[in-house]
Amino acid sequence: MHFKTLSIHAGQKPDATYGAVMTPIYQTSTYAFRGANEPPPFDYSRSGNPTRKALEDCIAALEGGSHGYVFGTGMAAETTFFAMYGAGDHIIVHDDLYGGTYRLLTRVIAQKGVAIDFVNLRDLAALQGAIRPETKCVWLETPTNPLMNLLDLKAIAGIAKSRGIVTACDNTFCSPYFQRPLEFGIDVVMHSTTKYLNGHSDVVGGALVTDNENLAKQIYFLQNAMGTCAGPMDCFLVLRGIKTLALRMEEHNRSALEIARWLEAHPKVEVVLHPGLESHPQHALAKKQMTGYGGTFSFNVKGDRDEAFRLVSNTKLFTLAISLGGVESLIEHPWTMTHSSMPENARAASGITQNLVRVSVGLEDVNDLIADFEQAFSHV
Repeated sequence: MHFKTLSIHAGQKPDATYGAVMTPIYQTSTYAFRGANEPPPFDYSRSGNPTRKALEDCIAALEGGSHGYVFGTGMAAETTFFAMYGAGDHIIVHDDLYGGTYRLLTRVIAQKGVAIDFVNLRDLAALQGAIRPETKCVWLETPTNPLMNLLDLKAIAGIAKSRGIVTACDNTFCSPYFQRPLEFGIDVVMHSTTKYLNGHSDVVGGALVTDNENLAKQIYFLQNAMGTCAGPMDCFLVLRGIKTLALRMEEHNRSALEIARWLEAHPKVEVVLHPGLESHPQHALAKKQMTGYGGTFSFNVKGDRDEAFRLVSNTKLFTLAISLGGVESLIEHPWTMTHSSMPENARAASGITQNLVRVSVGLEDVNDLIADFEQAFSHV
């Protein structure tokens, strides 16, 4: 089936009891056994829930995977994944990444005795040089948050597989509508379902998808043992959001690219970081592994933090807020917001500067959004 059809039907059949067309919210903690030693398909909602199973199957189908798991937050998904590794293991991570992931790795996972190396994975020789006998995983984002750098999924997966190393990719920015990392050989795909999959800024959640049976068993065991699963109401809301994912992503993509081109010509903008622009240094890679670019990108205002602050403080339609992927447009300052948990030297080393601004372009009329930027820049 095609993507739009899967987004509406995958994992979702009319309810067997009453014929409900929309997946019901199974707001229950436990389920009646048929008799002694006769468990039902679900026995306790930490271990499984019908609403959650529908969402897990749907996201797996959209990513082209065989197993999907959803969690209470995106960070819960990451925490569950990294719990597969312990003392003596080594993980390689791209050096330009979401601040919350950096915090989890350096202040939680590393405390378990796991060695973490942050490496520029755009440099494949650097990746090969960083691999040790004890390397178990390569973690990547593409596009990266917030610098919109791209990583060659097929090349990285090939290097890792040749050494028996698991690869995992955060695919939140693109969604499976524009990029499907499993098709390039990546082992596990992660999502913050808070963002584009849900798309309405009313849920926090996460997901992991794989087509590797062994990894699937480990993830399910940890989801159940750690209790990191998503609740049924949140699952229902994400299922609702996914039904319009394809339509929303097309509009996010169109508007964001138009705004990026407008900003690129603006005299108060230093550079626009958007992989759909011909000026992006990895534009050719974007066309190779992505079918679109999503609605989130970054740019540098000419000047420093004061100029960036004046811009983000004076937009009217772009709301100054953390997050992305909703129907409403958001604007944020990574240095002091999404990436503030990273030490200053780590932020600077990764290329995050104080004049960097990140935007999530929503579904408002693009002309109104450009007009909002026009008036906001008058304050810069």
